[in-house]
Amino acid sequence: MAAMKVNDERAAAEVLRALGRQLNCLNEDNKSTRKRALETIKKETIDKGLSSSVLQEVFSSLLKSLLKCLSDPMERCRETAILMIGEFIRCVPQPEQSLPYLIPCFAQRLGGKEILEPAEELRLSMMEVLTLTVEVCGKQLAPYLDDMIKILQRTVVDPFPELKRESCKCTVKFAKSVPEHFHMQAESLVKPLMQTISHQHSRVRVSAVEATGAVIHYGTGKNVDDVLSHLAQRLFDDSPQVRKVVTVVVGDWLLNLRDRYSYFHKLLPLLLSSLSDDIPEISVLAASLWKQIGSQWEKENEDDLKDKMDFLLAPPPLYPVGVERPGLGCRELVLRNLSRLVPALSRDISDWVVGTRLKTSQLLAVLLLHAEDHCTQHLQPLLATLYHACADPEREVVTNCLASAKLLGTFVSPEVFLQLLLAHVQTSTSTSSPWTPLMVLAAVLSGCSGPLLAPHLRQVADTLAQPDVCQDSQQGVYQEQLLTCVEVLLSQCGGACAPVSLQMLQVLVTVQSLGSAEPQLSHRALQCVLRLGEVQGLAGVPQVYRPHMGPLLAWLAASQSAWTSYSPQRLALEVIAFHSGPVLGEFLPQLMPLLQACLHPDRDPEMRLHLFTMLAKLLLDAHSTLDSKGCFREQAEVFLCEVLLPNLVWRAGRTAAAIRTSAVSCLLALLHGGAVTPGQLLCVEQKLSPVLLSCLDEDSHMCRLLACRSITTLLQLTGNSLHPDALNNIYPELLKRLDDSSQEIRGAALRALGQWLSSLTKDYNPQLYSGHLEFLFRQLLLYLDDPESHTQSVVLEVLKGSSSIHPALLKQEVDAVRDKHRCPDYCDILLQHIASLPRQTAE
Repeated sequence: MAAMKVNDERAAAEVLRALGRQLNCLNEDNKSTRKRALETIKKETIDKGLSSSVLQEVFSSLLKSLLKCLSDPMERCRETAILMIGEFIRCVPQPEQSLPYLIPCFAQRLGGKEILEPAEELRLSMMEVLTLTVEVCGKQLAPYLDDMIKILQRTVVDPFPELKRESCKCTVKFAKSVPEHFHMQAESLVKPLMQTISHQHSRVRVSAVEATGAVIHYGTGKNVDDVLSHLAQRLFDDSPQVRKVVTVVVGDWLLNLRDRYSYFHKLLPLLLSSLSDDIPEISVLAASLWKQIGSQWEKENEDDLKDKMDFLLAPPPLYPVGVERPGLGCRELVLRNLSRLVPALSRDISDWVVGTRLKTSQLLAVLLLHAEDHCTQHLQPLLATLYHACADPEREVVTNCLASAKLLGTFVSPEVFLQLLLAHVQTSTSTSSPWTPLMVLAAVLSGCSGPLLAPHLRQVADTLAQPDVCQDSQQGVYQEQLLTCVEVLLSQCGGACAPVSLQMLQVLVTVQSLGSAEPQLSHRALQCVLRLGEVQGLAGVPQVYRPHMGPLLAWLAASQSAWTSYSPQRLALEVIAFHSGPVLGEFLPQLMPLLQACLHPDRDPEMRLHLFTMLAKLLLDAHSTLDSKGCFREQAEVFLCEVLLPNLVWRAGRTAAAIRTSAVSCLLALLHGGAVTPGQLLCVEQKLSPVLLSCLDEDSHMCRLLACRSITTLLQLTGNSLHPDALNNIYPELLKRLDDSSQEIRGAALRALGQWLSSLTKDYNPQLYSGHLEFLFRQLLLYLDDPESHTQSVVLEVLKGSSSIHPALLKQEVDAVRDKHRCPDYCDILLQHIASLPRQTAE
């Protein structure tokens, strides 16, 4: 050994003697000379393949000269010197001997306030040499802690991204190399790292997170709070690699940080958020780390968990299908920190950043899955959080929160959650989003089992059916959530809903009435009515209404005095009337007083307008609705006198005119629908005819048209029984309408006149009433020469039909006007028709 040492020293001395001139050249002013000298030194030492012990001697002698070259003005010289230093450190057996000179020099070049090395590539090379030095020297660097920290502080925030990464890498290695000393200065690296952790290059962010993990791990642990918010932001990073390294770092802290028990409540959300990451690799990694953390904590607290480990191994009933239950240690960790986590969740769920709200909503579901039935004690703040989150414009946030609400229904007893939820449903504090308590209620109910929920069905149904709840808002989303609650109850409880079917039907009727503007919502409500019938063994919608029709009408009648056109009860009446079908005819004693009160002339005009429109539709199919049992005819006379006629009386104003039009429409439907007998019409004819005839002079085109049609139908039903004087009061008003501006109304008036003439029986003495007939014939003959050929044809047919009444008088009148007509053809046709009549008739 001694001989080898002597030989190595001799060889080193020879190398140094050979390099003597080159070492002197390093001090020359000529940069090319210095460059050639450095290259020669490198060639005679590093490149020559000398033994490590020889290199050690040479390096010790050359170190000061090489370090001096780091300040050389020529960049090439500095580069060569850095490379040589790095190679020497890598090859020599005792690189720590160079530290007293190397570290201060590097600290001067890299760790000062001013950057002495202008070339960023050379700064990177120096940093790589420093990293190599940390690797090979390890604990020997402990005395140089201050210089190392200065270098790292400055290089971590260097403008060159690659240098930032190398500095972070060096930080990690240095922290692991001198853990006993590193903690004394670790805090000073936190601020530079936090400045770098949001760098635009993802690889730099990855390195910064790794370095932060090492600094906190090997530091005092007091700076966790300073870095948490920055790491939390990196969970939203677009780069999966960044999110992955955050997961690894946080998992390592939870497993190995000395003071981790003090930071569980702050670190758990970061790791548990990664369980919901979009990248499977990250979520699987987070799940694996979480299991390790739970198992470790379980072992560390085995004595405290002894009873639970022995007796609480089985999952609770109704545990979500397909979801792996977390281990006992994981559940206990969440449970013991839940009181600190819930307020933070409530705050973050309303953050202005969408990503934060989304992560928070995902985390909430994860926490509830761990907390299980222990979330009962935090139910009030959890519900408040869910109410706020369900109004979020981001659909995914709402979906996640509804999944959390469903978990509450699974783990919390119905007695508990209904006490709070139903109170919130009745007194929603949100004016902008009143539907959120209903949305949460539906989700919670969907997570609860039918048998557990059945004893509370009446309480839930009574609350939903309260006017302050089901009629509180006409917003489509509110009604949709109301409907969803009923759908969930039917789905979860089935046949157990029969005792509360009335309340459910009230809610469904309200949804159908207020959701009329949204066909899809109305269709869903109708399907729900059918489902309600199925669970009760009833076929068809009318059968569902039958047992509840009386209470439903009583429910509406209780508030009818305050109805307006916008009242939900008025809309509900329409829904009940149209959907109950033939059942409606069984409850006329309750329905008619309600209609009579609502259609009084003093009530809201627009409401009466809607109700008359509803009645017109029902009366057109009276045999399947109002008169399904033949009972409406008993009420028809009262309906005519006390409902229709008062609304047909003329009053000033457009609104009153519109009501008269709708009332005439309703009258026409009544006459066509067959729900009134001719005898009943004759009883009210003296009241009805004057009012109906006055409608022929209305400004409204539709009202005049409907009046003409109503008179035609009225004559069809009662014409043969009317007194001649009553008949004579009708035709003059119809004649006036032959000059109407509307061709349609003229045609309707002619048809009414034709029906009038057909109604003349033997009781109508042509000789006695020849004056009326003469006036009628003269007026009709005027229109036989009308410019409209269609009108001429209709008038001709009317006159032909009336020719048998008093042929002689008609022939006399035709002869008198024939030569006055522009075209006598129609007169000739009429005369031929009269001549063709049987002789007895003609006489």
